[in-house]
Amino acid sequence: MLVATILCLLNCEPNPYREGGRLFQVHCSNCHLDDGKGLGALIPPLAGATDYLAANRERLPCFLKYGLTDTIVVRGTVYAEAMPGVPVLSAIQITNILNFVNHSWGNQLPPFRLDEVQRLLSECPK
Repeated sequence: MLVATILCLLNCEPNPYREGGRLFQVHCSNCHLDDGKGLGALIPPLAGATDYLAANRERLPCFLKYGLTDTIVVRGTVYAEAMPGVPVLSAIQITNILNFVNHSWGNQLPPFRLDEVQRLLSECPK
């Protein structure tokens, strides 16, 4: 119990927004960058991508967990690079990442609820 408490003090973040930012840093920023601007014509931006994020809200949890292989259009640019999923992410971690993205870099979208993400993940095409 003491070890778990110490580990949590070192790694647990009680603020879901900060936890989403930390998880984004670990799992997403390598490609989408710390500022969410993506990598030119290769990796789409998340910054200011409210058009794509809003239009694909119900698919976003599946993209994080299982990846994306479709060609997409974000802010008028076509992207064809596959995005790997992160199958180890839990529903709460996905919720926190999505809420971080939805409220960062100029994005102002409605928050995800955990029950919503759980439902959407149960409906992901396999």
